[in-house]
Amino acid sequence: MSNLQDTIKELELAQIGWVVPDIHAAVKFLSQALGVAGFPEPQLMRAQDLDMSYKGKVVAAEWLTTQTHNGGVFVELVQPLSGQSMFHDYLEKYPLGGTQHLAFRLPISGFEQVTDNLRQLGYAVISEVDHPIARMAFFDTYATTGMVTEIMGITPEGWKAVKQMEKSR
Repeated sequence: MSNLQDTIKELELAQIGWVVPDIHAAVKFLSQALGVAGFPEPQLMRAQDLDMSYKGKVVAAEWLTTQTHNGGVFVELVQPLSGQSMFHDYLEKYPLGGTQHLAFRLPISGFEQVTDNLRQLGYAVISEVDHPIARMAFFDTYATTGMVTEIMGITPEGWKAVKQMEKSR
């Protein structure tokens, strides 16, 4: 088993997550003005379907999301629709939207070590997802970085999905 510093070396920036009031306007701007192309049609997501916790409980929440791969990272857009989630909280505080989270990924084998370390450092988990392709934990690092920090532990199946998504751009 590797030590924490060796595990942290495996972390790589994977995604920039923007929460926006109008996902279609954001896609149009990024595509037309900045050439960030390849956004698929936004999909409706439900926290209950993902078994996504919010402050320790799975609560009703819906949002639209889309993402594309650009310049080595994924650009994710999220438009909250209903219910309560960290995305809804962000848009309530910042009605014009903005960068809500940065996601760092590593193999699933290092996920517990990194997330346990962040908990020991006093960072609270806002949301968690345990998906077949990745485990995700979103930490409240607003006071330190101005945004949420997401840690993604990618499973072997997940690495295949990542490679497909990178190529689809």
